[in-house]
Amino acid sequence: MARQRFDVADAVPLLLDAQGVVTSWTKDARRLLGYAAAEVVGTRVADLLCDEDARRLPELAERCGRDDGWAGLLTARHKDGRPVRLMVRIASATEARGSVRWLVLLSEMEQAPGWDMSRSMLEQMAARSPVGIAIVDTDLRFVWSNAALEQFGGGPAYQRLGRRLADIQPGLDSEDIEARMRQVLRTGEPVIGYEHVGRLRSAPHRETAHMLSFTRLDDDLGHPMGVYYTVVDVTERHRARQRLALLDRAGEHIGRTLDITRTAQELADVSVPGLADFVCVDLLGSVMRGAEPAPGPPDGTDPVPLRRAGQQSVNATVPEAVVDIGDVAAYRPGSPPIRCLTSGTSWREERLDPLAEEWATDIADGRRATFLELGLHSVMIVPIRARGVTLGITTFFRRRRQEPFDEDDLSLAEDLMSRAAVCVDNARRYTRERDAALLLQRSLLPHRLPEQDAVEVAACYRPADELTGLGGDWYDLVPLSGARVALVVGEVPGHGIAAAAAMGGLRTAVRTLAALDLPPQEVLAHLDDLVARSAREEGVVPGTEGADSTEAVGSGCVYVVYDPVDGQCAMAAAGHPAPTVVLPDGTVTFVDLPQGSPLGTGGPPFESVELALPEGSTLVLHTDGLLAHGQDWVVDADRDRLRLALERSEPSLDRRCRVVVDALVPARPHDDVALLMARTRVLGAGQVMEWDLPADPAAVSDARKAASRVLTEWGLEDLAFTTELVVSELVTNAIRHATGPVRLRLVKERALTCEVFDGSATAPHLRHPRTTDEGGRGLLLVSQFSQRWGTRYVPEGKIIWAEQSLTDPSA
Repeated sequence: MARQRFDVADAVPLLLDAQGVVTSWTKDARRLLGYAAAEVVGTRVADLLCDEDARRLPELAERCGRDDGWAGLLTARHKDGRPVRLMVRIASATEARGSVRWLVLLSEMEQAPGWDMSRSMLEQMAARSPVGIAIVDTDLRFVWSNAALEQFGGGPAYQRLGRRLADIQPGLDSEDIEARMRQVLRTGEPVIGYEHVGRLRSAPHRETAHMLSFTRLDDDLGHPMGVYYTVVDVTERHRARQRLALLDRAGEHIGRTLDITRTAQELADVSVPGLADFVCVDLLGSVMRGAEPAPGPPDGTDPVPLRRAGQQSVNATVPEAVVDIGDVAAYRPGSPPIRCLTSGTSWREERLDPLAEEWATDIADGRRATFLELGLHSVMIVPIRARGVTLGITTFFRRRRQEPFDEDDLSLAEDLMSRAAVCVDNARRYTRERDAALLLQRSLLPHRLPEQDAVEVAACYRPADELTGLGGDWYDLVPLSGARVALVVGEVPGHGIAAAAAMGGLRTAVRTLAALDLPPQEVLAHLDDLVARSAREEGVVPGTEGADSTEAVGSGCVYVVYDPVDGQCAMAAAGHPAPTVVLPDGTVTFVDLPQGSPLGTGGPPFESVELALPEGSTLVLHTDGLLAHGQDWVVDADRDRLRLALERSEPSLDRRCRVVVDALVPARPHDDVALLMARTRVLGAGQVMEWDLPADPAAVSDARKAASRVLTEWGLEDLAFTTELVVSELVTNAIRHATGPVRLRLVKERALTCEVFDGSATAPHLRHPRTTDEGGRGLLLVSQFSQRWGTRYVPEGKIIWAEQSLTDPSA
């Protein structure tokens, strides 16, 4: 064992007379300070000390005379001049003849832990320490403790003697603490800074935290005698860490999405059980819709429409809740929630009246319950305010915990709300912007595809931008003359509002061009010119830096025209995947369609392909996002994937459309996806009648009579007069002004269409003749008695057509 300082065997003794002159010097003194006895004896002891301590000698002499001694630290000068720090103890020694001597004991401070203290001093230090201190024996039974330990419960020291920790602190997790003590007894290694959190008998309603340190005590032979441990209350520091941890969790978990309801639920989830046992988040109805609330808190003059946006409880079924998520949370006028909402200030009640009813006026299933029945006893209500606007309130209840909310809890709740409110407001703003963007896209995409008899259609759209739901893909079906339809699928580069706006412009342009009854390749040629001209007007050169500023440049489009009279189909593509055809027997074929350049980029003329489709065939038009999977395309592999998806049999075309998208498109698409599927139909023989007419004015009468007979067969006698008039005018104009053969055709679908073919390429013009003119009234009469009319060109000439509605009597 290490030697104990100030043992007689260790100290260097000196003798001084009453005037402080050295009268006795030893060899140990010479070893300590380097002076021989002849150099020191007879000199004043002040000559051996440094100047500062030498000046203190009169004061020390007075204290020695008064107290019969002194103990402290002094610095002496070694013979070689270096300072020597000494622990000094002075005691008086009276000789027989009454002369006074002073016994001085010196001990060198170098490498010494400090001044050894007497047992009484050590006992005072331990007993009066504000830190709880205790000693237990090897059986972990108390053998000593100081008064400070009583503040942690367990009674005074005499009641602890011979008892274990579990005996004096029932309910405490004593097993873990005693495990630490046994570890220290076994290894001899101290345990420093062990933090224990629990409830003490002295504070059963409050969670406390204590920092404990354990050290083994050994006897002179090194055998364990027990454990010495200290206890410090760190509850406030523990609660501060909990608050910071709660705020950290809030920053990590609240606002991970821009969905208002999810954000409110995340706020409730974070608060339970760290701060409260039951939390409900109520937002203004306008906030839930994404609308801009009025500045400041509501004034309370009108009913406040709050809706439950989130709630959480320590109980799995949330039994305290009387309002479901999304339902109206109606509170009584003047109740604490309404006061907090209208004032914009927080409110806390340490102890609720157990017999008072909750503040809600509309209780689920008519249930009313007191706070006692709900098990709620303490409450805080904090308004949700962001950027000077009140968005709602959050109510915190304690159920299981016995301690009520205090001011620190309210401060924490307000800090939490200040962070969460920004997330809620961001979600509200996003909801407003997203709703506006979706409204834009809904206005640009067809709400529903037009009803017609040429094809059965189904469509599916899935955007890649999950935040806005906006993309540049589109699909459309445009009814054409003669019961024909145009099927269109297109794609604008990019995502978001700019792409959606460009898509809307292209879709409008396609519908306008479709009304001209142009062949597919000419429709795409006009569309290409339109996009390129718009780019030039904006000063953008396709393929160069800045081209992205014109979203439509580089767009793709496939345009298909299907004629249900003869089952013929014509199509052309501009930088877009070719359609796929599923034959009635389920065989999947891929159309070999020449690919034109993307719109607005320039290139060779567009080419079209014509093919005959059996009735019941399915045309599949899609954007490239249907097969995109984040890698370079492998055409054969992508076609195999598409073939497998299309070969699946489904009960309906809508279901088949959704199944194909689900099979080929991941949950988070790499690109926008538009899919349009059209199952072909063919008009029956009884729906189409056709006559070849000679170029003789007398044929006009025969044409009128033939048309009248057919209308009678079709049960359309009411349209006989107008139809005969239309036939008469169109056939007369063809015979009078055109060349080549003349052919008359009547088509009955959802409209009655009268078509007259001639071999001339000259377009007729609608005139507004004067009352004195003898001619020029034919097309004017046709336009007046028809729902719509027009001209379309075919390779052999042109067709003038006129439609009369069969489904809208007012048309």
